[in-house]
Amino acid sequence: MRPGARQQAAIEILTSLENQRQPAADAVKAWMLSHRFAGSKDRAEIGDLVFGALRWKQSSAWRMGEDDPRAWVWGALRWGFGWSVEQIEQSTYNDPHAPSPPTEKERAALESATLDGAPAFVRGDYPEWLDESFARMFADARAEEGAALAAPASLDLRANALKSTREKVIEALSESPKLKEPPLASPHTREGVRIPWSQGRNFPWATEQAFVKGWFEVQDEGSQIAALMSGAKPGMQVADVCAGGGGKTLALAALMQNKGQVFAYDVDGRRLAPVKERADRAGVRNVQIRAPMRTKDALEDLRAKMDVVFVDAPCTGSGTWRRNPDSKWRLRPNALAKRLEEQREALALGAGLVKPGGVLIYVTCSVLPEENEDQVRAFAGNGFEPTSTAELRARGVEAGLNADTPMHDRGVGVQMTPLTTGCDGFFVAGLKRA
Repeated sequence: MRPGARQQAAIEILTSLENQRQPAADAVKAWMLSHRFAGSKDRAEIGDLVFGALRWKQSSAWRMGEDDPRAWVWGALRWGFGWSVEQIEQSTYNDPHAPSPPTEKERAALESATLDGAPAFVRGDYPEWLDESFARMFADARAEEGAALAAPASLDLRANALKSTREKVIEALSESPKLKEPPLASPHTREGVRIPWSQGRNFPWATEQAFVKGWFEVQDEGSQIAALMSGAKPGMQVADVCAGGGGKTLALAALMQNKGQVFAYDVDGRRLAPVKERADRAGVRNVQIRAPMRTKDALEDLRAKMDVVFVDAPCTGSGTWRRNPDSKWRLRPNALAKRLEEQREALALGAGLVKPGGVLIYVTCSVLPEENEDQVRAFAGNGFEPTSTAELRARGVEAGLNADTPMHDRGVGVQMTPLTTGCDGFFVAGLKRA
């Protein structure tokens, strides 16, 4: 396919998203299945165009003076991917499958439009109804923080210390013909590996022998930092009560060097399905999977016995918009309200497992204060008090976090963001039981 045809494909996919609510990835997949002539390069380029259009949808509409898929796609090309006006225009000529060439108005916008006078939520490409929350969190920097949340994300890996080292993982992947450049050591964690984003190329990491042998897991560096701050050590009893597919469970097990126990639980037992296979591949031997039971409490024997309880709470995922840009436009106030209730339930579940002197670690992949410091302050008391951010950092540094890693200090926890820390927007707090 030629560039113009790829643009038209992206416009068609985005138009379908306007007419029916579904994840963008599903819409892209559906288009690919019905247009099997598209090659792998076409699929990658079209996917980048669709997600790019959604990343910068609001700022593109402002600049172009039109709020439609055509404006979003060309805005992404012009201001997101750095195409010139001439490149965009030329891509529409002599191709029956391309969009019609830019009008005079569109060409003028592509040539000279700016964001001068645009409100913060437009410059930051986040929903207007969240501007108050962003102002609470970021104040005058909210447009810059939002823009960083809109940019494409790197692929972050965690070298599995039970089987390998960061150096060995980097060496192995450097030989992969599927990568243009060798991976990098990520900036803040001892086991972190980073593969920078590259337009039009997806790295099929699951086919790499280093992955098959259990040398690494895919895990954003912010998630790795959260695990490091848990204070989990060899010999401890640890519960991961919102374990999902087990990414942080495996990170905790590696920190514990397979000594002690990690109990992986999730209220939706179906999410736990991958944990056993992932643990086996990673060489993890100290994980017990606890699925919910119909008539019994699957965690009854763990009550008041855990040194660390890790609560990776359900949230809006606002900190992961770099990876799921369509989710920010699908988010609604009622969904936020539902997540807040689920977070309160998760905190209550985890609290009962913490032994006296133990710690509950509360984590979200959100940048919204309602889901983060507000929840911690509301929960504090009743035998739990927030640990200092200095203590959180000290735990992380002891486990392999760089001491100078920049974060927002929120008083009762720390907030990472793409702009500040270079990773997804994770919040971490510790609550100690008296």
